[in-house]
Amino acid sequence: QVQLVESGGGLVQAGGSLRLSCAASGIIFSIKTMGWYRQSPGKQRELVASISSGGGITNYAASVKGRFTISRDNAKNTVYLQMNSLKPEDTAVYYCCTMVRSVGVFAPDYWGQGTQVTVSS
Repeated sequence: QVQLVESGGGLVQAGGSLRLSCAASGIIFSIKTMGWYRQSPGKQRELVASISSGGGITNYAASVKGRFTISRDNAKNTVYLQMNSLKPEDTAVYYCCTMVRSVGVFAPDYWGQGTQVTVSS
């Protein structure tokens, strides 16, 4: 049974930082591409960042590039999202997911329950 458990969300002022964690179980974590998505009210869920199984390849949404950093610790079966210089528009529920290659692109597979991030102005 695959489980992804996010933590680290909360309320922070604009310009502040948060670090999200996602602990995985029930999968061979070290071979999985992992991703972070976010969804705010009235908007579609969007990909924030992804990281390859070994951690050597990362991708970011243009809106977070230079502010957010995705990383992973395969020994701990955990993926992280360090978020700096947070803006009110970063407010959303953040979801961790495993990703699988489908028709040449990576797509989300299993999801965590999400963690709320709220950035006040």
